[in-house]
Order: sequence, then C-alpha cells, then structure tokens
Amino acid sequence: MTFAPGENVGPYRIIEQLGQGGMATVYKAYHPSLDRYVAIKGMHTALTQDPNFLARFRREAQVVAKLEHPNIVPVYDFSEHQGQPYLVMKFIQGETLKARLNRGRLADQEILQVVEAVGAALSYAHERGILHRDIKPSNVLLGEDGRIYLTDFGLARIAQAGESTMSADMMLGTPQYISPEQALGKQDLDEGTDIYSFGVMLYEMTVGQVPYSADTPYSIVHDHIYTPLPLPRARNTEVPEAVERVLLKALAKQREARYPDVASLVRAFKDAFLGEPSPAPAGASTPPPEAVPGGGATPSGATPAVGPAAPTEVAPRRTRRWRWWMIVPIGLVLLVCAVLALGALSDETPDAAPDTPIAQVDIPPEPTQPPPDQPPGQLPPGTTAIDQALQNVEQHPDDPFARLELAGAYWDAGQFDDAVAAFEQAVELGGEDIDFYLAAGDFLFDREVWLWSAEMYLIASVLNDNAVPPRVLPRLERAAFNAANDPDITQSEFFNQDLRLRGLTPFFIQTVRARRVLYFGEPEQVPQMLEEIFQLAPGYPPALLLEAEFQAKTGNREAALAILEDLVNAGTGIGWVQVQARALLFELEQ
Repeated sequence: MTFAPGENVGPYRIIEQLGQGGMATVYKAYHPSLDRYVAIKGMHTALTQDPNFLARFRREAQVVAKLEHPNIVPVYDFSEHQGQPYLVMKFIQGETLKARLNRGRLADQEILQVVEAVGAALSYAHERGILHRDIKPSNVLLGEDGRIYLTDFGLARIAQAGESTMSADMMLGTPQYISPEQALGKQDLDEGTDIYSFGVMLYEMTVGQVPYSADTPYSIVHDHIYTPLPLPRARNTEVPEAVERVLLKALAKQREARYPDVASLVRAFKDAFLGEPSPAPAGASTPPPEAVPGGGATPSGATPAVGPAAPTEVAPRRTRRWRWWMIVPIGLVLLVCAVLALGALSDETPDAAPDTPIAQVDIPPEPTQPPPDQPPGQLPPGTTAIDQALQNVEQHPDDPFARLELAGAYWDAGQFDDAVAAFEQAVELGGEDIDFYLAAGDFLFDREVWLWSAEMYLIASVLNDNAVPPRVLPRLERAAFNAANDPDITQSEFFNQDLRLRGLTPFFIQTVRARRVLYFGEPEQVPQMLEEIFQLAPGYPPALLLEAEFQAKTGNREAALAILEDLVNAGTGIGWVQVQARALLFELEQ
C-alpha cells in the first residue's frame, strides 16, 4: 500500500513521493494546522504481517522521538493510516550526501563538516543506548541552511520488529555499508556496528569509492565478512598515510579492534586529515594482516598467507562422543559408491580440486619377505597404507593426526568399523587444536560424510573465535547444504544451535533451513522461504540450487532442468554449487 498525492493521511496531506527504500517510502506532506511541510515515512506493508508489529512499532518510535539533537532529524509524530504505520519527521530542504557525492568529490572542509556533524549525532544517540544500524550517505541530509542532519535514526530497529520466517536471521542495513557482525545476522550489536558503517562512509569520502562493490548484494556482504580491506592508498595515492591508518582501524573485521567509541574515531580522523600529530593506534605502524595492497578479493582458488595469530581466548570445547555408530554400514557402502560415481565429475570444477589427502590409497601386491639387509625401523616394499599408518600410530600414540591417517587408511580399504574406531580416538586426542578439526573436516568432506564434516568445520570455527576460516568456507557451505537432508541432523548439537555465530551469512543459513523443511517439514513452505532470500539476494546460487531441487521433487522436471542449466552454463562464482548442479542435472537427464 502507498500514499497517493492529494490523499489525507491523518492531519497531513500528501504532496509528492520523494523516494523509496528497503524499509519505507518517503513523502512530502503539508500540515495545515501548523502551516508547515513535513516528511512522512510510510513503513512497507511487508513489515506489518506480524499482528504484534504495531505495538512494537509504537514502542520503538517513542524511543526514537526522544532524540533531540541539532544534527538529528527530529520525529514529530507517529501513527497508522488504514493499517499502515508511518512516522512524521521534519522536512529538510536540501540534498542527500549521496547526491552530493554523485556530483563529484567533496572539498576538504565539506568532509570535516560531515564527519563532525554525523559523529556528534551518533555520539549523542549512543550515550542514550540507541544505535542507528544503517549509516550511509543517503541517510545524511545537507540542508540549504548549512546544517547537516542524520536521518532514519532507528528505522532499521523499527523495521526489525516486523517478523517473518527470516526475522531471526534478517540482515538489516545496506550491503555497501554493513558491518561484518550485522551481515552475519548477529543480534548482540553495539556501537561498533555504527563505527564500521561510519568508517565505510569516511573511506568513500576520502578514497572516492566504497571498499567493496559487486554485482550482487551477497557478494558485497561476503566481502565485508571475509575479504581483506583494500588499502586506501593503493586505490588513491592522495590519501595521507595517517588517514589510511585511521580507516584500517575503523574498518577492522573484529569489533574489539575498532575505535572504542565514535568520539575517538572522529578525533583520530580529524588529526590525521589535518596533518596534526596523533599517536598511532597500537599495531598500526604497518597495515594489519587483513589489508591487502591493491584492493579487491584474494584471487579465486588462492589461499592468502596467514601468519601466526596472537593468542586468543577460545570457547571451551564441547565434550561429546561422536555418534559415528549411528551411520548405518549399508549407507557407508552406498556413500563410497556415490563418491566413485561423481569423482570424475567433481574433478572438472574449480571447487573439486582436492586438498592434500590425509592418506593415499594404494593397494600393492602381496607383501614379500624383507631382504636380509632391510634397515631397522623401515617397512619392507609392498607394505600397505594400513601397515604404514599403524606404525606411525605406534611411534606417536598421542598424535591425533596419526590416528586420523589410520582412519583414512582403514576407510579407503573398506574396513569401516576400524575407521570409525580410529577416528573417534583421533577426536578424543584433538583437544582444542583448530588444525586437527580442519583436517578432520577435510577427511570427512573428501568422503562425502556431510553432516559430520560440517560439524568438524563448525568446531574449528568456534575455536577460531566463532569465525569460519576462509579456506574452508566453500567446503563448510557444501557440507552443511548436503547435511540438511540427513536424518541424523536432528541429533546434531551444532545444527540445533544458532549458526549465525559460526560465520555463515543469513542467506545461506535460511537456505539450509529451507532444505531441511523440504525433506523433513512442510515442503509447501519452501517457495515463501526462497522468495524472502531472493528479495535480499537476487540470484543467490545456493538458493537457486535448492529451488531446482524443490521443482524436481514436486514433479516440475522441466523447471528444474532450466534452473540447473543456467547454473552450470552461466557460472555462479561458487564452485561447489556448480558441482551440485551438474550432479543433479545428470541425475534428472537419465
């Protein structure tokens, strides 16, 4: 529902529509009794599907209306018209900072004025416990009276009150300016999220472009979470080195590494911008490891070099015996057959390039007697991989990697019970060694034991300060996607918890949940869940893959084939999706 010019909305008459965003449509209106123009923001009807929305809307609007600051657009009123809630705000004659940036680069004095005004508005709100959650140039108004205003304060928070099947994971914010924790759908947001978004705006004003831009919102969000920050001076040599250091700190991926408050950021930026002496942030004498010269993402298929990280406190390891015996032996045999059937297909795709295997499969001839001069401690020619792994375990009984290698040797020889036993012993010895859980995840991933592979990667992510290591992100996504139709998923500790803390995007989490609904819930709910994903991330490849699977399961074979052919032929930028699409396409074409 929209308001039409000439329509009366309460005591206000709509004059014209000024703009439309993801959460509201903005109108210019006239208030006759006070003889003044106002701005009306009509909240989108999609947010009002929850019957309790209006009550929460009023509660949040009352909080926002209490903000009285010369650099914050004041809220005059809030109500509803024919069931559609709206806010009434001061009408500012002028233009947005976005429109001004589109005309050309700002003068130095203009940049400082924006920094001071927006910083003052944010500091005032933060002192009162209110976050903005959507800092961006289109929410900064440059009034004709020379004053600079921050608008839409709390609008994202108000919109969040509108619940839907995605509400728990909904990403609120604009992709180009969103903080990593907001992109991950985390609920425990603090001042750091506004500091990051403000930092993106500072980056854009000084460098001349935003740090991350791509064809789809998903790609931009992914970059904010995982891609090292493009160095400002690599993109614009006119940026002073001191300003670069400020931007690197403001845009740190981890909240605790950013400035403690907005005032500190503003003070540091002004000192650096004006060339005044200011102590460099701790560790800022050289670019942090997450920044890369030249900007942009790490080349496809490359793994960035990562130095040893500083010691960090990790979450306590969850004590658990892994229920491997719940995997039916027949299922294991079929799984091995599936690996053999898809092996050649997987090798043709970028994602299918295998990591270094844990154990090589090589079945030699029958062992022969060792020659008389066989050196002590060395195995004779013809020794099997199992013999070699057993000797390694005997020499290193407390090494989890040795037992993992033994599990691989048993598995590849078809001795699954022995493989399970060796793997469980390896897990018991794994402790809090992130590298072990990554290796264990690889061991299971390469054998397409999806659920337990995903769990190993998730444990590594928890131990890695709840952040998915970039190297394994595609593998974790593929394992989790496939695990969604595993009956044992209902008994999984990690899959029954809040996956937003594991470093996966809301788009992907919702896709996994939708696939789980497809197999173990009410399949008729899947189209609505997919629609909500596509509204935020049009053409999101994993969701398209799930849509093809849904069409196939509901008898729409031709629709499924069309989606899969597009995924395979057009390329998705996500290698594992292409692997899955090829396999499903092959299956449907038989």
